[in-house]
Amino acid sequence: MNMADDNDQADDLRAEYRREDFPAGFERGKYAARMAEGSNIVRIDPDLLAAFPDSAAVNEALRALVRIAERSASKF
Repeated sequence: MNMADDNDQADDLRAEYRREDFPAGFERGKYAARMAEGSNIVRIDPDLLAAFPDSAAVNEALRALVRIAERSASKF
């Protein structure tokens, strides 16, 4: 595929679509639950975003928490 083909395809796309543009039975979020079941994404509450700016920070904190929990559990 060359650049001319890419430009032709881009010209075919509309800026907006309306619900009427799709066949009957169109359902928003129809597969959202199924997708969520197969996903490992966890939402972080807004008040925690400053402390955990990215997934590496979250993972590091959770690993530290697991180590602390394992140490305290082994004492009992």
